Amino acid sequence: MGHIDPTRSYTPEELEYEIGSSLRRLRINRNLEQSVLAERAGISTRALRNLELGNGSSLHTLVCVVRALGRQEWFGTIGPIATINPLMMTRDAVPRQRASKPRPKKHEAKHESQ
Repeated sequence: MGHIDPTRSYTPEELEYEIGSSLRRLRINRNLEQSVLAERAGISTRALRNLELGNGSSLHTLVCVVRALGRQEWFGTIGPIATINPLMMTRDAVPRQRASKPRPKKHEAKHESQ
């Protein structure tokens, strides 16, 4: 999306800023004023400004702006689903319906039973 280093751990605020900066650069490269993009996205100019500045924004605002910029394919990169799951290759495999709860680590379970 932008200048996000995948090897670095970011705070939520830093990620909001980087995503907002990337969207701002894309808007400017397309020669769009904030008011025009906000109207196309169906949001207020203030909501777009907050998104671009990384000042906290809603998921709805992000989705509307990304769609208005024609970049919804970005969402496909968030958590791509593996096309081949080795567990599904067994005869008895059933597709997962939900996530499982984390199991306690072996050394923790031993300490709790003592």
